[in-house]
Amino acid sequence: MQFSKKGDRGETSLLGGQRIPKYDPRPETYGVLDEASSALGVARAATANKKIKEIILSVQRDLLTMGAELSSLPEDLPKLKVRIGEADVKRLDDLIDLLQKDVELKHEFIYPGETVISAQIDVARTVVRRGERKAAQLKSEGLVNNPSIHEYLNRLADMLFVLARYEEQNR
Repeated sequence: MQFSKKGDRGETSLLGGQRIPKYDPRPETYGVLDEASSALGVARAATANKKIKEIILSVQRDLLTMGAELSSLPEDLPKLKVRIGEADVKRLDDLIDLLQKDVELKHEFIYPGETVISAQIDVARTVVRRGERKAAQLKSEGLVNNPSIHEYLNRLADMLFVLARYEEQNR
């Protein structure tokens, strides 16, 4: 892989080739989602539980899809083969319901750290919440119009909370 060095002056390219500052809200937002994916990757690498591995990998794929959408201007969105939509949000809703059948959720504050893997999932959850706030900023500035992005990120944080508890109770 060759590196272009085009970012040496503090700019980055959107998918359509447009150059913007690296501090622009768009790269800030998709950068946070990349952090969340990396945090989830640590949990995926550490767990032996196939169900958790599959769930995390599917989320990482969605975050990459979302990052592509966030790094596209409206005129470039039709070029994307996939985008986050209602079906992705429903998949998370269904996953939350499925996991909750195997998880006893206590009505008290949770202190992350019961296990290394659940703590790492909780780290990813907090990064997703930051991404959700950044995406809300993009929405308020008129830069993102896809409501499924916001719904997905909200559900994802909820699902990761339940997934961390699932890991603690099914290790």
